Amino acid sequence: MVKGYLGIDVGSVSTNLVFMDETGRIKESIYLRTQGRPIATIQAGLRQLAESLPPKVTVRGVGATGSGRHLAGVITGADIVKNEITAHAVATSTLVPGVQTIIEIGGQDSKIIILRNSLVVDFAMNTVCAAGTGSFLDQQAARLGVPIEKFGEMALLARSPVRIAGRCAVFAESDMIHKQQMGYGLSDILAGLCEALVRNYLNNVGKGKEILPPVVFQGGVAANAGMKQAFEKALGCAVTVPPYYNVMGAVGAALLAREKTARGLPSGFKGFHVAQVEFVSDGFACDGCPNSCEVVEIREERRVIARWGDRCGRWSGALVERKTAI
Repeated sequence: MVKGYLGIDVGSVSTNLVFMDETGRIKESIYLRTQGRPIATIQAGLRQLAESLPPKVTVRGVGATGSGRHLAGVITGADIVKNEITAHAVATSTLVPGVQTIIEIGGQDSKIIILRNSLVVDFAMNTVCAAGTGSFLDQQAARLGVPIEKFGEMALLARSPVRIAGRCAVFAESDMIHKQQMGYGLSDILAGLCEALVRNYLNNVGKGKEILPPVVFQGGVAANAGMKQAFEKALGCAVTVPPYYNVMGAVGAALLAREKTARGLPSGFKGFHVAQVEFVSDGFACDGCPNSCEVVEIREERRVIARWGDRCGRWSGALVERKTAI
């Protein structure tokens, strides 16, 4: 019988699931587009995982992370719910011992994590501007008629990357169009865009941070060889893209679940059958006070299983009290 730990990372662009055995070896990893439907995507991931794993498998612990971590937690019965910074730091320091700087760029946001002696000492996130994120690169690749899978490969062919204004997504696109009209080659423009986005990242997310090697580059954008080369050029050191670079959050969640249940405590995992259960997400504005909190309510088969969003605990607290009484 296979025993192991499940990690789930729910983001705005992708939802990732990882199953690792008791030794920490990753047996299965799944990368799915969230497409604005996190519940359905989590369930689709669980179905795929159940089909790919051996018939007799025991999930000893479940961890959830990402912007949709609370949602994933209540749906699956996760044993631990942690933020992305912690999950990425745990995963990277485990797979790349001695790492001191983590550059993570996803579909909608980017972050930098500074570690010293395997401990997080500083971090920063950028969720305001889309410049440099995966969605912006996807958009520009589509506009230029370049398959996103070929973007990095073509950027590496550049002979003389052009300088492109990368401080803003709008300015970057306008400058790219201007450079095209001037007659610059496509590879030079793509390489120039990579370098512009790296400058933007280092001047904003990485501003004031002590970036020391070993440097690890992860997240979906790490698949772009042009971005990796641009980071190495700007930093003057080698940049490592680790195995499972695009699902590192889920890897970290699984490792945290293993640590959480190490004392032999039973897991709260509801089972892979939750992929077939009907979950409904709804919300309402509380009129109990001037705060007018927007309360999110999750129902499983018409039964309310979670609420959050209220500052005073009027709604979420009542649900906890009811569960305790039962």
